[in-house]
Amino acid sequence: MLEVENLETAYGASQVLFGVGFDVRAGEVVTLLGRNGMGKTTTVRTIMGLAKPKAGRVRFDGAEVSGLPAYRVAQAGIGLVPEGRQIFPNLTVRENLVATARGTGWTLERVYGFFPRLAERQNNMGNQLSGGEQQMLAIGRALMTNPKLLILDEATEGLAPLIRKEIWRGLAALKADRQAILVIDKNLDALLALADRHVIVEKGRVVWRGTSAELAADPGLQHRYLGV
Repeated sequence: MLEVENLETAYGASQVLFGVGFDVRAGEVVTLLGRNGMGKTTTVRTIMGLAKPKAGRVRFDGAEVSGLPAYRVAQAGIGLVPEGRQIFPNLTVRENLVATARGTGWTLERVYGFFPRLAERQNNMGNQLSGGEQQMLAIGRALMTNPKLLILDEATEGLAPLIRKEIWRGLAALKADRQAILVIDKNLDALLALADRHVIVEKGRVVWRGTSAELAADPGLQHRYLGV
């Protein structure tokens, strides 16, 4: 479904990605792992058209999307839950959800059933929500675009344990529904339980790929690249 090949991306004279490549198949959950500052978010920004690659390409669902503007990438079927949530603070929960909605499958009622807390807060403004509620809203907003691939950058960063548990429950339910997901997070135990495969990035390069079983069986690898 998603094919990333030899991506090189720079911000001005500072190159961040050096030949990054991986893929996500239909119905699969893949993680992008690595310490802070290693290029994970830049990889996501390049996939989404928010950063322009110097070299390499991104193909999605059989078509090249490299260099397309972000709205075209989103229209192709990729939904993004960005780092920092970036919900609209001056819109209500309901307005946030319907503002960019498209397609069929995910509706307001389905999102409210998925995250009941959003139904309770549907008339509250975005800036009146807790961090956890904002993350639920960001996920719900992405789902309302009915994406073929859902990308989450820092899925549970800074959230309380109970809220993190609810987010992981939701992602597990999406996986059971065969939703393709690319996720960045630091909670390795939850990722090992959720994901099919993992990609580790170090200084803008892919240094390891493998399954949850392979990663769980190698504490040295976890310590070397993830600081676990």
